[in-house]
Amino acid sequence: MPDTVKSKVAIDSSIDQSIPKVVVAQPPAEEAEESDVSQNRPYPIVQRISNFFMDFLETIVVALSIFVVVYLFLVQPHEVKGSSMEPNFQNNDYILTDKISLKLHEPSRGDVVIFKAPRNPDVDYIKRIIGLPGERVKILGGAVYINGLRLSEPYLTSSTNLFPGSFLQEGVEITVPEGEYFVMGDNRSHSSDSREFGPIPQSLIIGKAIFRYWPIVKGGLISKISY
Repeated sequence: MPDTVKSKVAIDSSIDQSIPKVVVAQPPAEEAEESDVSQNRPYPIVQRISNFFMDFLETIVVALSIFVVVYLFLVQPHEVKGSSMEPNFQNNDYILTDKISLKLHEPSRGDVVIFKAPRNPDVDYIKRIIGLPGERVKILGGAVYINGLRLSEPYLTSSTNLFPGSFLQEGVEITVPEGEYFVMGDNRSHSSDSREFGPIPQSLIIGKAIFRYWPIVKGGLISKISY
């Protein structure tokens, strides 16, 4: 019988057959130094606080920029002072004035507008447009006549008294110049308006009242008048 074939594994005597060991490599000297510094540095908290305040300031700046653009070119808040527009607008009512629409189209009869007072540009007036450029306006018997026709004014109360002024006398008809508007307060007996200082040029008009936001119970859009 042939000799039994024995399986043999060649062993290289140069190979270390002792128990293998795991060696953790140390980081390079520079990385180790940076790691030590970052562990001892209190900057992350300070940096987070600084970033928060910078983000907050950026938000404030953006918000203020938007507010300035809106205030200067789009809408402006106004507070009603006095009783010249009662009963439709009371003292201390707060409204928003649309400053852009009247730059795109001409004002209409019945629009409630805010404008610079002709005799004191530092004061803003709120009145209603009654006469348009080129129209004939007359006060007769407590009523307003436009081009010879009596004007129906549904926003007035039955107790409203209409008096002529130093500019517009009773029964005297005037023609509103081009580019100007004849304005009057709804509370005719307690209003200084075009009856006193005459028609106002469109250049003095700041804008049109479009929304009342205070008092809340009377808040909402200011309705357009149909004649």
